[in-house]
Amino acid sequence: MTFIMCFVLCSLVLGLVAVASNPSPYFAALGLVVVAGMGCGVLVGHGGPFLSLILFLIYLGGMLVVFAYSAALAAEPYPETWGSGPVLVYMVMYLVGVVLVSWSLWGGWYESSWVSADELGGLSVFRGDIGGVALVYSLGGWMLVISAWVLLLTLFVVLELTRGLSRGALRAV
Repeated sequence: MTFIMCFVLCSLVLGLVAVASNPSPYFAALGLVVVAGMGCGVLVGHGGPFLSLILFLIYLGGMLVVFAYSAALAAEPYPETWGSGPVLVYMVMYLVGVVLVSWSLWGGWYESSWVSADELGGLSVFRGDIGGVALVYSLGGWMLVISAWVLLLTLFVVLELTRGLSRGALRAV
């Protein structure tokens, strides 16, 4: 299990580096799907399968539509790939930064972080992630409203950025 979690965490970091270093929306959307999948794998490894399923479905249902729409509006004839020169330089710089930060924070941070949500329950009737979902909807309702507004603002920002010098989202594609 530890090997699988280390693999998922390393894939999560590599996916984040791929998203941060690539200027093309095509490959960035692919990197975001990998990051979402690996993030959900981390949640499953720590005892939250329900939350990870909900997160993955919401991500694929909502945000990927926005990225597909913005990628269609910002259609590049020759997008930069992960193997091109400037993108490769950014990837190496980000990976060196991740290695340096992880090396400086290496001493003992991992000893108590592998406890899953269901390990401390004992004879509880509820799972650890279901209790978290109930808290999100009861005490965190205002945070859900703020998150919805942030996603709407993100949609408008992405559409404005992909507009360029043309007439915007209403142009003939």
